[in-house]
Parts: sequence; structure tokens; C-alpha cells
Amino acid sequence: MPRLPIVFFGHGSPMIALEKNAVTRTWREMAERIGKPKAILCISAHWQTRGTAVTAMAQPRTIHDFGAFPQALFDMQYPAPGDPELAARVQELLAPMPVKLDANWGLDHGTWSVLVHAYPEADIPVVQLGMDIAKTPAEHWEVGRLLRPLRDEGVLIMGTGNIVHNLPAMDWGNPSAAPYPWAEQFNSVMCEAIAADTPQTVIDYEALGDAARLSVPGADHFLPLLYVLGARHEGETARFDPHFIQHKSLSMTSALIGPA
Repeated sequence: MPRLPIVFFGHGSPMIALEKNAVTRTWREMAERIGKPKAILCISAHWQTRGTAVTAMAQPRTIHDFGAFPQALFDMQYPAPGDPELAARVQELLAPMPVKLDANWGLDHGTWSVLVHAYPEADIPVVQLGMDIAKTPAEHWEVGRLLRPLRDEGVLIMGTGNIVHNLPAMDWGNPSAAPYPWAEQFNSVMCEAIAADTPQTVIDYEALGDAARLSVPGADHFLPLLYVLGARHEGETARFDPHFIQHKSLSMTSALIGPA
């Protein structure tokens, strides 16, 4: 099979699953450019683990891991199959690192809120990779590097999170308000590094000081980007779309990297 690209989705609020707008249309167009992969390996902001883990069940459940949202969101299902063989392959590629074959998690909203738009048929096997909370940013990037061979085996590697994700600072009443200067600076520097294929800048994101501290108050939504960049081959082109910050401190920037 031809080598598949890699993609980072700025997934935003769980409500995106119910919406049809420019962002969701772009996600669908992105999937059409990529084509239909054999399987999907997703690194979601919403699954942090003690040690590395991978979902290994044949039929993962749809997890509604959020609070006060409309019932319609809780009613949504994404009945994609799992792929125990892919889970075993991930375990093989990451050896001798211990990787737990997990039978309990499923697909959290960081995964399915994107896939309901990108691949609405839910007929592609999906496996999630848990992010070990004990790893450093460089180690998360290294896990992505070890997973690169999957791209030549028909597997789409995708991360979902947000480059800038500061919920307490959000202006909930004005989604189109101009971003905070620190949010604009951090998002711009990260995207410039991605475009220039200089991943060390992204790995060392905390060096940006206050802009990083405010943009990434918790690393969970940022770390999936490091897995995607680790799976990148040198010189691959990055395209950004959607590419904006909403509510002043939530980056909806997505990046498609490689052939597509």
C-alpha cells in the first residue's frame, strides 16, 4: 500500500460531534483526501494511562466521558470495530517497552467526535493508544517514531487534542473574539515549527515560558501532537486547516502531514 499521511485534529468541545460547520466539513474533506485506511490508530487527549496501553477488544464501546451536555450527545454511538491484530502489532513495534492490551476502555469522545464526521460510516477498525503519564515529551515523541512502520501497513495514525487548550480562560460567549496574545504566540510558534519540520521546538514547548504555561496548563491535549510528529518522515509537508483559535484560548488548528 502507498504510505498514509498522519493527522492531528484540533477537536474542541464534545458538541462538535453534533454540529455541521466549516470545521466538520474540513475534517470530512481531509478524510476524503486521505482515503479509506485499513485501520486507524488514535492517540486521544482523553486517555492518559499508567504505563502504555492499547485497546485490544473486538468491539470497543463508545465512551461518553463528559458532563453537562445535551442528551443527544449521550445518545450518539460510533460502532466501529476494534482490531486486536493491530493492538498486537503496536505491542510488537514498541517492544521491549511494556504495552498493556486493554479490554476496558473503548473509544472516548476525543476519538469519536472527530470520526463521526471524518469517517461517518464507522466501518474502519479503530484502536486507541493510551499516553503514559510518566513519560517526558521527548519520550512521547519517541513512541510516535517507533510507530512509523504502521503508515506503510495501511494504518492511519491520528492524534486529537488542541495546541492551545485553556478552558478557564475561554470567552464562552464570544467564539470569534480575538485570541489572547499568548495563545496567538504559542499557536504560531508551534505551527511554524511543524511547518519547518523542527520537532525539537515542539518537544521543548515549555521553553516558551508564560505563553506555554497559559496555553498548555495541562499537557493532556498537547501530547497527542508529539505522537503524530514522531511518526513523521523527514521532509514531509504539513498543511493546516482548520487553522484558528476560538473563544480566545482554544486552538482548532488541525495538521495533515505527508502524502494526501
